[in-house]
Amino acid sequence: MTEHRHGHAHGGHHHHHIDPNAGDRRVAGAIAVNLALTLVQIVGGLVSGSLALIADALHNLSDAMSLIIAFAARRIARRPADAAMTFGYGRAEVVAALVNYTSLILIGLYLGSEAIARIFAPEPVMGWIMVWVAGLALLVDLITAALTYSMSKDSVNIRAAFLHNLADALGSVAVILAGIAVLVFGWAWVDPLVTLAIAGYILWMSVAQIGGVIRILMLGAPPDLDTAAVLDHLRGMDGVASVHHVHLWQMQENTPALDAHVAVHEGRWSEADGIKSRIKAALGERFGIGHVTLEMECAAHACEGAAAIGHG
Repeated sequence: MTEHRHGHAHGGHHHHHIDPNAGDRRVAGAIAVNLALTLVQIVGGLVSGSLALIADALHNLSDAMSLIIAFAARRIARRPADAAMTFGYGRAEVVAALVNYTSLILIGLYLGSEAIARIFAPEPVMGWIMVWVAGLALLVDLITAALTYSMSKDSVNIRAAFLHNLADALGSVAVILAGIAVLVFGWAWVDPLVTLAIAGYILWMSVAQIGGVIRILMLGAPPDLDTAAVLDHLRGMDGVASVHHVHLWQMQENTPALDAHVAVHEGRWSEADGIKSRIKAALGERFGIGHVTLEMECAAHACEGAAAIGHG
């Protein structure tokens, strides 16, 4: 799922031409439709006795939830930095994605256990309700996916929402097929089987995506930057005697940041400002690191025995 990430460091964000409020209206519309659909699916699932329909409904609800979280986080993330949040509010989207994937993992586990119980104790299912309601769901999922697709390229959050919708569309197709199997062959066991598949997919997707989100919150180095290469590049620059106390992290998705202590060769202290601006330019051009904070030291008075990375 990382194919979108790599192009960003250099090209900046692509969404300046979309008015953020127009994006908000789209997301709000998608939320309303998904909530209405969830209600229809749950009622349909209860009436028809189809667990797969309820699974699809919960997946849709998680979609609506992810969109609500994404919507709120987009609004919060635009707030400028202030005295309380000196780094700004951009991470709201990452926190939102974490909450979202965590809730999806719980939903997946619940559905899986229900489906397994059903396989051992099958219950009668009304196929025609399944087919009609899932058909409606498929239509809504495709419309929502179309609405969120263009916005999914540069937000971890909206991308999560888009992927959910795609998965939902596939889930709805599976429920339609299960309904047909019940109608034509009377195979009630196909219903929990499809439920199990939907639950498995929800779990697989969430577990795969949550790692990148946790990495950002743990202040991990950006996955597409080689920390050793950045350090080597710094050490190889003219005038740099040594580099230590390096921290490389992401403020939010696609915004790498670095701070470090840089020791300047003895006798070249007068050039410290020039060396500093060259380092900043090089990090920006070569690695796309926009937020750089450097503490310049003279090699004669540099921190003794300092670790290259961290504050050891």
